[in-house]
Amino acid sequence: MKRLALVSFVVALTLSLSSVAQAAVGPARAKLDAFANGLHSLTGSFTQSLTDANGGAGKRSSGTLSLEAPRQFRWETTAPYKQSIVADGSRVWMYDPDLEQVTVRIQSTEEAHSPLTVITDLKQMDRDFKVVEQGERDGLSWLRLTSNGKDPQFDYADLGFDANGLARMVFRDQLGATTDIRFAGWQRNPSIAPSTFNFVPPKGADVIGDAPVLTTQPIKD
Repeated sequence: MKRLALVSFVVALTLSLSSVAQAAVGPARAKLDAFANGLHSLTGSFTQSLTDANGGAGKRSSGTLSLEAPRQFRWETTAPYKQSIVADGSRVWMYDPDLEQVTVRIQSTEEAHSPLTVITDLKQMDRDFKVVEQGERDGLSWLRLTSNGKDPQFDYADLGFDANGLARMVFRDQLGATTDIRFAGWQRNPSIAPSTFNFVPPKGADVIGDAPVLTTQPIKD
């Protein structure tokens, strides 16, 4: 479930960029505003690496993502393992082919545990997070978001921007592990087929969680 929470955290932020208003000064925020302006859909690729609290490096993973504001996304890990995470607007589905298992959660519940969802409302973001310019490093302009809440899921999230927009996210969880996600190949406002955000559990897969309840209408004589 940790991977699901992590992806929901990341995607909630990326989807929310289309709603960010002009509010703060500084090079990183200016690049965020420019990237967000007029954005309603997005596709791209990612590479992700994890470093534990002791500095030990975990496996790298990579894949593609598709997003459609305000609530739909598809996150496909293609290497070194395959995994699909799909949000259809009401539920978040995670499919692990190796385990032949589908985990499904109500999307609003999942988002409630993701602190960066408040970025969809700039006033709420400014109330719930401390947003600070972090200067330039690694050729990027950085913002740091730190939750003002009493029980945050993450210590902080650093967002790195280049001339093309969001290039990198680095955030540390409560156990001291650091996740570094790098984005590439952004396509702004492409036409994405609605079927991209539909998920049907494969035949034979175990489904765990809040799956939709199917009802049938009585047959009338």
